[in-house]
Amino acid sequence: TLSKGKPGNCEHAMRILDALDKNAIIDDLKAKDKKGILEELVSPLVEITGIDQAVLVKVLIERERLGSTGIGGGIGIPHGKLDDLKSIVLGFGVSRSGVDFESMDGKPTHLFFLLLTPENSAGLHLKLLARISRLLKKGPLKDRLLQAQGRDEIYHAIRDEDEDF
Repeated sequence: TLSKGKPGNCEHAMRILDALDKNAIIDDLKAKDKKGILEELVSPLVEITGIDQAVLVKVLIERERLGSTGIGGGIGIPHGKLDDLKSIVLGFGVSRSGVDFESMDGKPTHLFFLLLTPENSAGLHLKLLARISRLLKKGPLKDRLLQAQGRDEIYHAIRDEDEDF
């Protein structure tokens, strides 16, 4: 499929849904703490990536030690880089009750985008992080994701916003 972007501008055209597998969307995270949330978020990615859950969680926790990926406004974007990964993988989860994710604003975190990238794709990693963060700062997507019921509704909410951007 051709992107609608400017010609020769392919690398900017990566959309969230290019990396987000519908099976990696969790519409009701149960965990009550950061480690539990990370374990839950990576569980569907074990099958997608073929990488052990403990390995994925460890990469994310090491990244969290550098500073929380809870960016405030109820949003967390845990992320990490792995040598063995073939392509960028995204997961998404909603915590209905909210979790203390050591967020910058000290408020509970409800929406989580989990980003795993191959070790050598720093540019794409940063672009996708920026894209997710910009999309979520637009009010409607955040509200739609918080109100969405079920995986399909979440997927469609992301798709609608991601295409307009």
